[in-house]
Amino acid sequence: MNNINMISFKGRKWKLLLGILLWVMLVSAVMAEPEYLSPLTIALDEGSGKLYIAMETGKQVAVFCSQKEKIEKVISVPEEPSGIALAPDGNYLYITGGLSEGMVFVVGLKNFKVINAISVGHSPCGPVVSPDGKQLYICNRFRNKIVCIDLALGKKLYEVKVAREPVAAVLSRDGGTLFVANHLPAGSADGEYSAAVVSVIDTEQKKTVAAIRLPNGATSLEDICISPEGDYVYVTHILARYHLPTTQLERGWMNTNALSIIDGAGEKLINTVLLDDVDLGAGNPWGVVCSADGEYICVAQAGSHEISIINRKKLHDKLAQAEVGKKKDEYAPGSHDVSNTLSFLVDIRERVPLKGNSPRDLAIIGDKVYAAEYFSDSLGVVDISSEEDRQSRSISLGPNKNLSAARRGKMLFHDATICFQNWQSCASCHPDGRTDGLNWDLLNDGIGNPKNTKSLLFAHQTPPAMITGVRDCAETAVRAGMRYIQFMVRPEKDAAAIDEYLRAMKAVPSPYLVEGNLIASGQRGEKIFERGGCGACHSGHLFTDLKKYNVGTGKGPELNRKFDTPTLREVWRTAPYLYDGRAATIAEVVRKYNPDDKHGKTSNLTEQEIADLAEYVLSQ
Repeated sequence: MNNINMISFKGRKWKLLLGILLWVMLVSAVMAEPEYLSPLTIALDEGSGKLYIAMETGKQVAVFCSQKEKIEKVISVPEEPSGIALAPDGNYLYITGGLSEGMVFVVGLKNFKVINAISVGHSPCGPVVSPDGKQLYICNRFRNKIVCIDLALGKKLYEVKVAREPVAAVLSRDGGTLFVANHLPAGSADGEYSAAVVSVIDTEQKKTVAAIRLPNGATSLEDICISPEGDYVYVTHILARYHLPTTQLERGWMNTNALSIIDGAGEKLINTVLLDDVDLGAGNPWGVVCSADGEYICVAQAGSHEISIINRKKLHDKLAQAEVGKKKDEYAPGSHDVSNTLSFLVDIRERVPLKGNSPRDLAIIGDKVYAAEYFSDSLGVVDISSEEDRQSRSISLGPNKNLSAARRGKMLFHDATICFQNWQSCASCHPDGRTDGLNWDLLNDGIGNPKNTKSLLFAHQTPPAMITGVRDCAETAVRAGMRYIQFMVRPEKDAAAIDEYLRAMKAVPSPYLVEGNLIASGQRGEKIFERGGCGACHSGHLFTDLKKYNVGTGKGPELNRKFDTPTLREVWRTAPYLYDGRAATIAEVVRKYNPDDKHGKTSNLTEQEIADLAEYVLSQ
């Protein structure tokens, strides 16, 4: 008995020691210096000259004094910050963060502490405060909604549906209109027009009142701002030439990089200008901001590591002249085809190379523009007053760290300078490693048969690669992409690093889940999924058997083609569906494009059963 008691005591002792060790490890992990900071977005207090810089992977906000050019304070937050806004009175910061359990963290700037956390739903970002400081508008990116928060009560007032993946927003000067940049095109991709839109919300009516159409191919909208007088709205995006086969890159053959100008009062597109030059792309435009005096528009070019400084008055004068030319002679070359003119900005804009890597958000204080340089953990600075010789410099926001293979791969994936003439990066067609929502005619399986862009999540775990499985594995596809899409030959170590980044990507929890669980409709759909034989091919934890099948969806040159079984993980994020993007929804795949039951036995399902099946699939 004594021996048994001694063994029991020793067991409890070891459990206690193990518990203490785990607690110490947890505390150390929380207190440990983050591996990388990743400055993403900036809130500006022009009166005090302070910049509040949200560091994504650092899980912190740096309080940067522009006069002293140093960090005065660091505010830790529980989640990776995705957006930041400053209250009009300068007393509070509002920081969005988190994915499935998204929050707004309210920071009091008297003591720099988090004083409240407001639950705001899945994937919050792009916070905007009303002029009176009473409401906060949040982009729920993956729920395709804008949420309005009552800041006094600390709770949701209402939400408004928008198009697809809202990532940034800006209010009119009176607070009555919210302009929302939707990241990706919505709907099917097999028609003549496919582009993201800017949603317009009437904040008094609490509803979307317009969707401003951008030029065909507009995708990857990243930022939006309003002019000082409130007349114009500016939005950055890629302008993809997806109707052309991917045979070359010269003169923006595949992707161009753009700034669209919107009439704020008229709620309509005025025109779109290209940020590229004839033989030099301006890859992946991101942040956009106007100087307080309205003289300049500044645009961050995240892929080419530059800032474009545009004379705003000359821009609008030139756009007005183009419109006059169009009215006089609609066939006059170059008079109105602004969105295809690579030289439009040549005499009214300067491109300033930055010392840091991947500028994201921008802020202007006086005559200086500041850029959050994501991969170099730094703050870029350019003096915009000196038009003759504008130079940049970079201020470190933390100690320099050696890049891991995955971090370096992510940097290269977003780097347009590894592409011929800087036109595009891997992220141009695969934002966040996922999809741009467009069809592209790649040459790996012939010409004249465009395919929808696939997400690269789990690509390395689910060979073969490409929709038709023409590449044996993702490693082969990465190297082929560098040769035939980037038109560059790179060292093997670059491709290997990109492999590591893609392998390290993690799935975002589905917004269709509630507290991580299927709702009742999804539970019913799970049974229909198995009953219909869907699980025979979409099997295992990645929902694929890694084989190719003819499921009757091929048409034209793809008739009777076998297609690779795609993973269903994160399928809620990869619309449109089927190889040519003809199905806007999963329900359409089942209802409209499976008449012969080759793609699962679904022809006898009721509308409710189709909805339940779609709910289950979209919950993965």
